[in-house]
Amino acid sequence: MEEKLSSAVARHLGPPGTVARLTRLTGGATRATWSFEAAVGDRVLPLIVQQSAPRVMRADDPTARLPRVWGEGDARVLIAAERAGVRVAPLRFALAPGDGMGPGVVSDLVPGETIGQRIIREPRFASARDMLAAQCGENLAAIHRIDASGMDFLIRHGPAEQVALYAEIFRSYDWPQPAIEYGLRWAAEHAPRRHATGFVHGDFRLGNLIVGEDGLRAVLDWEIAHLGDPMEDLGWLCVRTWRFGGRAPVGGFGRREDLFAAYEQAGGRRVDPEHVRFWEAFGSVKWSIMCLMKGQQHTRGSPRDMEQLAIGRRAEEPLWDFLQLAAGRG
Repeated sequence: MEEKLSSAVARHLGPPGTVARLTRLTGGATRATWSFEAAVGDRVLPLIVQQSAPRVMRADDPTARLPRVWGEGDARVLIAAERAGVRVAPLRFALAPGDGMGPGVVSDLVPGETIGQRIIREPRFASARDMLAAQCGENLAAIHRIDASGMDFLIRHGPAEQVALYAEIFRSYDWPQPAIEYGLRWAAEHAPRRHATGFVHGDFRLGNLIVGEDGLRAVLDWEIAHLGDPMEDLGWLCVRTWRFGGRAPVGGFGRREDLFAAYEQAGGRRVDPEHVRFWEAFGSVKWSIMCLMKGQQHTRGSPRDMEQLAIGRRAEEPLWDFLQLAAGRG
């Protein structure tokens, strides 16, 4: 890994490209992330490399139709996001076939915290929590301004498409769950019939944000970006699962009013709270189905993974959250 990465850095950024402190940060089914330092000229650059893998699934598996950005698409999305004014880790280069490392990107390392529980609980982030809802609103407005023209790899994934696809995915597991059935029926009945369509991040939440004492520093993990209803991103940020024990409705750290006001002031569309509430409620149903997918993935040929199986056991928690929202509480 060091040898290939060193050659790639020297080729794209300049010699000598010597790599040190190579550390694997995450590794999953779709992407592996490493931090490292690289010598370029007389400088030492702290960098990140993310390697993507193509999705390998049976042709009849409905999960194959979920959004997925990888390879060259990663680089194109990051470049477009930076141009739109989104806080992202500056891209250095995209891995090329000659680098021998598969598809991926190399970007600057942005210091900060990504673990939700720490951001919510630790005193050093107290000032950041006060400004984070507004910063999220500003960055979501910038995300929704991203020019997606020419990004043919982005699929359309609006409210009706999502409800129908997640219903198909859920039923393909033959794992009856009346609360999920009710949630899907509720979502089909309440899905917005009229909505804007634009670039959507798809997973904007704590865990995918780098936060420092000064607040939001970078938005991460663009792999399920798609074309859809921009209000989806605001609702997903409010899903209780992503509050990590915090009491405030926006990510556990802020108020919906601050999020919405900052979003509109930064050039975002006018926010209808009930429209966002749909996405918050359906987001809980969707996360429940995602938990089921993780818990049952071994039935699709994936090896058993204890972490994924443990996530599968949490499918009931977001269903309770959905039922509270559907009843007008929460």
